[in-house]
Amino acid sequence: MSSKSEAAAMRELRQRRRQAAKEKWCQRFKNWSWYAVLAEAFLLALWPPGATIALLIGVVFTLLRFRRDKEFKFRHFSFDVPVCLFILISGVSVLGSPDRGFSFYNWYNLVGVYALTYFLVGQQVRDVKQFKQLVMALGLAAVMVILYGFYQYLFGIDISAMKWVDGDAFPELRKRVFSTWENPNILAGYLDIIICLAFGFFVKADSRPKRIVLGIFMLAAVACLAMTYARGALLVIVAIFILYGMVKDLRVLAACAVIGGVLLLADPVLYERLTSVFTKVDTSSEMRLAFWESSVAMIQDHPFLGIGWGAYWMVYPEYDFYLQGADIRIVHAHNLYLNYAVEIGIPGALAFLWYLFGTMFMALRQKFLPPVPETVEETPFDYNEEAAADVELQKVAESVKQEEAKPAIPFWKDFAAWLDYRLLAGLSLGVGLALLSVALNGLTDDLLFNIPSSMFLWMLSALAAAAVSAGNEDMSEEE
Repeated sequence: MSSKSEAAAMRELRQRRRQAAKEKWCQRFKNWSWYAVLAEAFLLALWPPGATIALLIGVVFTLLRFRRDKEFKFRHFSFDVPVCLFILISGVSVLGSPDRGFSFYNWYNLVGVYALTYFLVGQQVRDVKQFKQLVMALGLAAVMVILYGFYQYLFGIDISAMKWVDGDAFPELRKRVFSTWENPNILAGYLDIIICLAFGFFVKADSRPKRIVLGIFMLAAVACLAMTYARGALLVIVAIFILYGMVKDLRVLAACAVIGGVLLLADPVLYERLTSVFTKVDTSSEMRLAFWESSVAMIQDHPFLGIGWGAYWMVYPEYDFYLQGADIRIVHAHNLYLNYAVEIGIPGALAFLWYLFGTMFMALRQKFLPPVPETVEETPFDYNEEAAADVELQKVAESVKQEEAKPAIPFWKDFAAWLDYRLLAGLSLGVGLALLSVALNGLTDDLLFNIPSSMFLWMLSALAAAAVSAGNEDMSEEE
């Protein structure tokens, strides 16, 4: 062999080695970034700092994957524009803050985490297997949250010293579970989202085992929700089921009436709490009205830039029409829409609402069609027609039917086996209803002030966008 041929062989060998090493690292970055996504989804409700760590690790590996893997292309979604506008305008709002250093630090930490979650989930989730794994991670975490809520309720937590309820108005109310979340209202908002997600899969399920498991899960989540005694969240989930029942399926109305009636009969304190929403029996309703009045005044004075991201607690004392200097820090407006309009101005609030409601309607309207069935070639004769006149042929026809009968599938295997279009349809419907719950809860509270809750919202939004993208890709392939 000549020296030139030897050199060429060595170059080819080195090139193959480099290619093999490149493919190996591409696969590693793909696996590691995906494990980080699953870790964030699982830890978000259980250990938020761990979820943030997983998020940052996942973003790093995703960027490395973009650099190494030429086939891994950046994806654009329908509502990237309002997302970018929200990030930009909320950043500009820092200029209107009485403490720009604090607002800037708060903005790049929080909005950065939200944007990175949207980026990571949206770019990583690309096939049905990944959708299933991510949903299972969220579901397993939800099971643990619910079980811990039951543990708190059964074995006791005295909330008399906590400022979550007016003790004079509700002296019999001694327990309000909060599980792994900061307080009962935030847990209730999380459970509303989880119930909506489970309901989406329940509606699209194609077998009894799936509906049984999802039904039991939803009943447990509703029971845990009742243990929070969060009036707004309870009324929101009832309103969603009533609306869905009126539009889609009246059986949902009947189930809602039965379950609601059982809960109210079993716990008279729950009935008292719910009916108090329409009165001023405790101070929380009156305080909310006062906060909203102060927030409207802030918006009138700062309509464009707002008062600055996270600066509500600093500016509120100047507009305190109710507490009159009481030693209490008010950190948000107890209304999602007013809070965003106050802190980042009306343009920033509109950008966020464009993103929120646009994603919600997109998820609710998206159609996921079953695959086109394969055409079966015609046979020279039809078993059924010929069998009517021939006993022997009838035996052959029956044997063919028996061979075509599917074997029985074990319960848990059936629950885990989802047709692609049904999984995506259930996820899309569930996320759409979950975002509706966030929008309705936002009328009386600002659950997105809680960082894990906001991260969860941005994760679900990215998941809905990815599901719609996957559904559109399947439709285009069929065409």
